Amino acid sequence: MKTISLPKTLTFAIALTLSGCAKSYLVLLEDHDGSTGKVTFNGAGGETLVEQAGYGAALDNSKTVFKVEQQQINKDFGKALASEPVLPEIFLLYFETGGTKLTAESAALIPKIIEAAGKHPAADISVIGHTDTVGDAEKNEKLADERALQVSKLFDPSKLDVKEVSVTSHGEKNLLIKTADDVSEPRNRRVEVTIR
Repeated sequence: MKTISLPKTLTFAIALTLSGCAKSYLVLLEDHDGSTGKVTFNGAGGETLVEQAGYGAALDNSKTVFKVEQQQINKDFGKALASEPVLPEIFLLYFETGGTKLTAESAALIPKIIEAAGKHPAADISVIGHTDTVGDAEKNEKLADERALQVSKLFDPSKLDVKEVSVTSHGEKNLLIKTADDVSEPRNRRVEVTIR
């Protein structure tokens, strides 16, 4: 009996033709964050360890570990790789104090956010507004909601494949940077956009 221990790292196994004869192999790929785990293949012939991205192991108990070129990975596993869902993307947009005006840096991110939403089929988008702790908590709740509503208008269903846009206000709750009351903290004046 063969046992394969799989980490979070992407691994594929498939019946293929290698060196003229049909063989099965697996190949270890980098995770989306650039990290690489390892795969241990246990069979009657012993243990085979693959711990470097782009290397594969034959599943025939030969304990063979070999480099697999990207072109071969694309050929053998292209359909499986193409079927992977698009990973969620998170963006933080920051605001000038006391209002709904984006900072210049955040305004410059808008095209990138819209492009990201366009990559997700039937996008599910979460928009959460936040404030710093300056002022009244009730007014901050309303301001955070206004910020989130303003950002949510970026995701026009007539131009993007959007399934749902949910808008929430956290006001001065859930601070990114913990502060005392009445502290102006630019990183707390934000809207979090998550695109799935």
